[in-house]
Amino acid sequence: MTQEQPDHAGRFGDVHGDLAKAMGIEYLEAAPERVVGRMPVKGNTQPYGLLHGGASCVLAESLGSVGSALHAGPGRIAVGIEINATHHRSATEGWVTGVATRAHGGRTLASYDIVITDEADRRVCTARLTCMLRDQPPA
Repeated sequence: MTQEQPDHAGRFGDVHGDLAKAMGIEYLEAAPERVVGRMPVKGNTQPYGLLHGGASCVLAESLGSVGSALHAGPGRIAVGIEINATHHRSATEGWVTGVATRAHGGRTLASYDIVITDEADRRVCTARLTCMLRDQPPA
């Protein structure tokens, strides 16, 4: 990435939360405008062996939240207040990749459109996340 658009993916390697870590989410690229990550299907399925819709939502919210936090900047936090998702097709193996693109970045709200695809680049899920941005509370 250029100096104007630093890659912040490493910043979230150890601090992206227990749920995302347990689900195997890996951040590949992170900037306020766009965050890319992937998640294994294995271990994130429902009883029929299909990728769980809730797992897709966790991936979407994780990516959008990272983008929102980067957009908010130092001393501020991002808190998810709304997510919606449409599940287009199933995934049964391999990895799914999510790309979160900032749709709106304001002072108090940030919204991201997230597209999740399978390894054949077929759309699995489309989601939208809105986060409230606020000052970080004192420690």
